[in-house]
Amino acid sequence: MEIIYFDQSHFPQVQKIYGEGLATGTATFETKIPTWTSWDQSHMKIGRLAFMDKENMLGWAALSPVSNRCVYGGVAEVSVYVAESARGNGIGKKLLNALIETSEANHIWTLQAGIFSENEGSRILHEKCGFRVIGYREKIGQLHGVWKDNLLLERRSKTVGI
Repeated sequence: MEIIYFDQSHFPQVQKIYGEGLATGTATFETKIPTWTSWDQSHMKIGRLAFMDKENMLGWAALSPVSNRCVYGGVAEVSVYVAESARGNGIGKKLLNALIETSEANHIWTLQAGIFSENEGSRILHEKCGFRVIGYREKIGQLHGVWKDNLLLERRSKTVGI
């Protein structure tokens, strides 16, 4: 098993895992699996990581810019998704730690995450990797007609931007 950088050729597996996340109703406000073009445009070129078991992707992580303003060039939002069949095996933690290393190697000083308040597993994962809850947004949006609360978490690098 290894963590690799993924590209368009891996995207069908990314879509499958993302779809499993959508099905939980606790992973994202999105309701549709994106195309490669839309996903590629909304994510940074660095930090596209996949946890692979031979040719089988078990999880992926990626970075998205939080703003196109240059002052926020060192701030990114994280996404981590693990295949339903592989959850609870530490893959998310390995991916998130690798994403942290990659972000710091690319001069990212702050990582942030927005997590549904009921997604306790994701909150705990992020906290184990050095994130802290910095805010709570009540009824920030609706998913399938149900208001969702969102926790804001961030991780400030101890080596970049200090």
